[in-house]
Amino acid sequence: MRIFAVRDDTLSRETILGYLVYYENAKSFYMELTDGIDPWDAPPVLSAFVERGEYSIDSYWSLRWVQQRIVPRDRQNIGQILRDNGLKEYDEFSLLLLSMGRCEQDDFYLEEVPAHPLPDLLSRRWRTKVVDIVPMEAPKLLVFFRNGAAKVVDILELNRPACEPFRVSQDRFNTVEVQPDGYGVYWNDRAMISHRDLYAHGTTIPLTQQDLYQYVQTRVVSASEACSLLECSRQNIDDLMRRDKLHPIRTDARYKLFSRAEVMQRRKE
Repeated sequence: MRIFAVRDDTLSRETILGYLVYYENAKSFYMELTDGIDPWDAPPVLSAFVERGEYSIDSYWSLRWVQQRIVPRDRQNIGQILRDNGLKEYDEFSLLLLSMGRCEQDDFYLEEVPAHPLPDLLSRRWRTKVVDIVPMEAPKLLVFFRNGAAKVVDILELNRPACEPFRVSQDRFNTVEVQPDGYGVYWNDRAMISHRDLYAHGTTIPLTQQDLYQYVQTRVVSASEACSLLECSRQNIDDLMRRDKLHPIRTDARYKLFSRAEVMQRRKE
């Protein structure tokens, strides 16, 4: 992780407009703008977010800001430009570093800051980053946050048009993933929800991530464990499934997982 303060040559050296965070493995950018920043001082492509009171910028729009500050990929002589700068391939981050974010369009520039300790702004905001998610019946997500909170979020309440297709099909909804370092959740590079929105709109429930792990460890059994509990063979397990008497909660080419409660119920019959 690399962190850069966003500054403006026309403002005082003490003024930090926000931070640009880059995750090298994921090749993802995220911006955190300073609370209460004047929209006129914000980077132009992001001023609309500031006007709405949104200061955590997702990876899509953060990348858009970066792309405005570097030579475009479709420049006619891009190959020669890359060779002149010792680059083997087009890479947004490498090109951004060449000028530290300066461009002819404005007076913004970047200044790298240590990642340890984190700047206070990031340390405070990142307490609500996502650590894990469980897709429930669409359109609801069970979200676990870094500060220990667990919340159920109905994505319909967030009014994200790009997320609409992922609430229609349960299979598509289940493809949700956590963004790099817990910045939120996403289905693709346009259908994403920030950790701050998830936290603000979710309904808190008395559950922890450890509770979920404890459930999996004690209440989910493999096919071999089901055989042992029922004192039967794998063929018997397959027969119970065919007769709709036993229902795997997860099936893979190599294994099946079952609810211990259902297995024990079969044992009592």
